[in-house]
Amino acid sequence: MHVLITGTRGIPANYGGFETFAQDLSLFMRSRGHEVTVYCQASKGEKLREDHWKGIRRVLIPVGNGPVGTMEFDLRSILHSIKQGGVVLTLGCNTGMFNVLYRLRGVPNLLNMDGVEWERDKWPGYAKAWLRINKWFGARAATHLIADHPEMGKILLDDVSAKKIEVIPYGADAVLSAPVAPIEKLGLRAKQYHLVIARSEPENSILEIVGTYARRHRGIPLVILGRYTREGTPYQNLVLDAAGPETLFTGPIYDRSIVNSLRFHARTYFHGHRVGGTNPSLVEALAAGNAVVAHSNPFNRWVAGDGALYFKQPEDLDEIIERVNSDNAKLVAMEAASRKRHSEAFTQEMILTAYEKILLRFSNGNAVLAPEAGLGYRG
Repeated sequence: MHVLITGTRGIPANYGGFETFAQDLSLFMRSRGHEVTVYCQASKGEKLREDHWKGIRRVLIPVGNGPVGTMEFDLRSILHSIKQGGVVLTLGCNTGMFNVLYRLRGVPNLLNMDGVEWERDKWPGYAKAWLRINKWFGARAATHLIADHPEMGKILLDDVSAKKIEVIPYGADAVLSAPVAPIEKLGLRAKQYHLVIARSEPENSILEIVGTYARRHRGIPLVILGRYTREGTPYQNLVLDAAGPETLFTGPIYDRSIVNSLRFHARTYFHGHRVGGTNPSLVEALAAGNAVVAHSNPFNRWVAGDGALYFKQPEDLDEIIERVNSDNAKLVAMEAASRKRHSEAFTQEMILTAYEKILLRFSNGNAVLAPEAGLGYRG
């Protein structure tokens, strides 16, 4: 089988969750003997070219920055992949209307719809309308839809029947040990810091977490991964202004071994995401056995389960911080619950094998003629 992966910035992963997933899936599929092509963004001014990374064919397409560059990249990826033969996995529906081209050419296209992108606070009204339109087109044009969360599957029922939806969340490898040297280089001690790994977006509650943490002396630092500079966005400046002396901004870290050490040795992992489906960072926290403190919403509650602690308001979070700083027995129970939840639903082998099975099912071009005969929605 030839699998073509579109919709991300490319591999190797050095940006976000979709890129990490594309990297993990492509390596897994290659190890299973499949041919894999991943479409990657290159800088404007370069030539379109191909190369190979760890046995995976990369097609590097030069485009500019920003939304226009993203749309150009998606369109050029589609026009190139249509001619390649195989089954296409599109990650994200931000340009879902372009997927009509696959339908017209009879190319099987599985579309991972991502989260509820059109509800993110960062988007102005016209951008939210664009995203809703593309969600509508993408859902109807794709051969089959993949929802990364049962709640996302329910949302897609507004557009298509349940037979066209498959729920497959994200997975992660269990982290059972990690060296302490990487955290020591940052001046940290095992189980003596709290951790946040998230993009600097309003809907991820970073401002609320940082501001709440700074209300009083906590005794251990709050560590924030990601880019926060005075030259950055207005939101980044708000976060920096709200931070107290116990908040440590590490900057972006893409080395997975360092991130694994930070996760494994953290006292708790704070997850403030309010919008979306199954967030890869939360799954990775479960895989590392983190005690999870998350924003209370159906997305996070399904992923983290009953063993996590949840907050709605800063006052809730303030009380939770005080509790996890002092109650070691509670932390041990939360860590055990995270590992149990990961082993039940989010192991990497479980998730990637599910993707292989559905890609094999639709790799036959005849599936395009009968998209309603899919694997079904399992909520």
